[in-house]
Amino acid sequence: MLKEPGQEPEFTHICSVLQILGAKWSFLVIAELSKGPRRFNRLHRDLAIVRTQSLTDVLRHLEEHGVIRREVFPTVPVTVEYSLTEKGRDFQAALKELDKWALKWGSGGEGSQGNR
Repeated sequence: MLKEPGQEPEFTHICSVLQILGAKWSFLVIAELSKGPRRFNRLHRDLAIVRTQSLTDVLRHLEEHGVIRREVFPTVPVTVEYSLTEKGRDFQAALKELDKWALKWGSGGEGSQGNR
């Protein structure tokens, strides 16, 4: 919805957040990293439904936006570990609220067949 001329549209801030977090698998990656730092292969095993290239793309996207940190360890072979930044950890409260909403209104939830 647009406000009067010269004012920002409603939900502008939410739209900008969704541009960052709206990538297909972002929520799953953030939820998994909320359990603690993970190496790529562990993430890939734990998120088996996500293709390798898709996981790589999501990790890069979230890193570019400061949601996750990528740390490279000088081992042979090189070890890479992903973890949430302060920005990513701060998102966990919102993620829990989204989960509550999904439980209530998602497919099969108590209100899923509600007012149509």
